[in-house]
Amino acid sequence: MCAKYLFMLFLLAYAAEAQRVFNVKDYGAIEDGNTDNSVAFVRAWSDACKWNGESTVLIPHGTYMSKSVIFNGPCKGSTTFQINGDLKAPIDPSMLVDQKWINFRYIDKLSVNGGGAFNGQGTATRKKCQNDSCQILFTSMVFDFITNGRIENLHSVDSKGGHFIVFGCGNMTFTNLTLTSPTNNRNTDGIKISHTNGINITSVKIGTGDDCVAMISGTKNVRITDVFCGPGHGISVGSLGGGNPHELPVEDVVVRNCTFNGSMNGVQIKTWPNPSKTPLNISNFIYEDIVMINVKTPIFINQQYCPEHNCDLTKSSYVQISNVSYKNIRGISATDIAVNLNCSMEFPCQNVTLEDIDLWSSGGKRGKHLKNYCFNVKGSSYGKQIPPSCLPSNKF
Repeated sequence: MCAKYLFMLFLLAYAAEAQRVFNVKDYGAIEDGNTDNSVAFVRAWSDACKWNGESTVLIPHGTYMSKSVIFNGPCKGSTTFQINGDLKAPIDPSMLVDQKWINFRYIDKLSVNGGGAFNGQGTATRKKCQNDSCQILFTSMVFDFITNGRIENLHSVDSKGGHFIVFGCGNMTFTNLTLTSPTNNRNTDGIKISHTNGINITSVKIGTGDDCVAMISGTKNVRITDVFCGPGHGISVGSLGGGNPHELPVEDVVVRNCTFNGSMNGVQIKTWPNPSKTPLNISNFIYEDIVMINVKTPIFINQQYCPEHNCDLTKSSYVQISNVSYKNIRGISATDIAVNLNCSMEFPCQNVTLEDIDLWSSGGKRGKHLKNYCFNVKGSSYGKQIPPSCLPSNKF
């Protein structure tokens, strides 16, 4: 019995040693909400990253301010960044660099969680910059070249620019998150993804002054489920086709079981009228089981995207859109538009399908005054179509 007891103690001690916690307060972090803690954070991260086993950098309860900070890998084992308290960005943007506040780079098996919050203090910065004309588009948290990552149980509020940027990553999950910014704070995207293969976004609430989710160059294999979007500009593919010769396709995107409330758009694909005529193919999108509540344009393909209204709209987009399916989309439009498929004259949209679409006006009568628009689209409609579809009807 004694030997067995000693062996159990040995196992417990080994497990505790293999899973080590690096508390930032042990590295001099101060929870007064004003002191810069970036040095303490980096020192704790450096030791955790070198640990040959599972390690956790702990931000305990309290409010901690930090300048821009980079957490570099690769690390020897799986690493968790656990935010139990609150992180605050400085109001003065001169204390931030490279358009980023918190940046994780070159890490395999990264987890960021803890139930805490990070506050970008974007509104205060915007007020300051009205007088100083300073740059404010700093992203709260950036993930560069992360593989096998999991970001969960966090709150991001009042970002200066976007909340999350994901670049060059693979196999990442974002779940149980709340991302909020004031509606009138522009360029505050929720999750922006590029050059990334394999993203799962689920059980997330996003309300911003820009896209809830934006998928741009090189985004592949994305699954978006159980997302609440509003306010904001919708869940977007693009913008694409602006003349960058190195732009890559966006492929294999599924948006399912999501709700849009008060957003400018619902599900949208947006491309520029392309002056450089560099062809780009984007394909294989499924939008299914979606509820729209007072959304200005519930279903939107816009291949004349030009937010500053300074483009030559006689020129065609050189982005080829194909294999797009809209199924079981229902709810209320805040305008007289239900579906607007405005495709390229040079490269008409191919194989677009509308199935069981049931959208009505905010006046409450299904299909009343609502219109569908189809330009340069090749496709079909199936099942219920309220209002009547602008694509040819087919029976199963």
